[in-house]
Amino acid sequence: MYTIIFGAIEMILSQFPNYMAFSFGLNNVLHLFMHCIGLGLGIAKIISHGELRGSLSGVHNSPVTRTWNAFQALGNIAFAYTFAGVLLEIQDTLRSPPPENKTMKRATLYGIAVTTIFYMSVGFVGYAAFGNHAPGNLLTGFYESFLLIDIANLFIVIHLVGACQVVLQPIFQVVRSIFLRNGRQTAI
Repeated sequence: MYTIIFGAIEMILSQFPNYMAFSFGLNNVLHLFMHCIGLGLGIAKIISHGELRGSLSGVHNSPVTRTWNAFQALGNIAFAYTFAGVLLEIQDTLRSPPPENKTMKRATLYGIAVTTIFYMSVGFVGYAAFGNHAPGNLLTGFYESFLLIDIANLFIVIHLVGACQVVLQPIFQVVRSIFLRNGRQTAI
């Protein structure tokens, strides 16, 4: 049912051509708030325990399990950085001078640096708060602050709706061009 609702919202929002520009700023603000909520709850959990949980050596498992977990963590990090498809669309909107590739290199460097700082800080705080029992999604580990968790989950939903619109723009352009081309051919 939620997938159908999500799809219906996406179909409605795809009818607004300027939604992507609005969505981009909103997504950044919501992403910042989500991270701040996760960081705040993690720091509060650390303070309530009075100690840092976990260790630098991590969970003491067999070397095979630790290697598997390390590769799984790298896969999660790679999945978090799936923005390469959007980069070409962003580059198409840039004006020269300066050259597009220089602007994109700088923007990508800053974007990856800021994203890495946010993800690593939430990861470190989550591991310090929960130790070896840290959940895959930091927000699922908190049971005390229902209102903050609900607000963060609402931000996640709004963020995903906007992110989906941004990622789907190339597909929308292809479909539009097919309809326009077929419309002109039938009119001739």
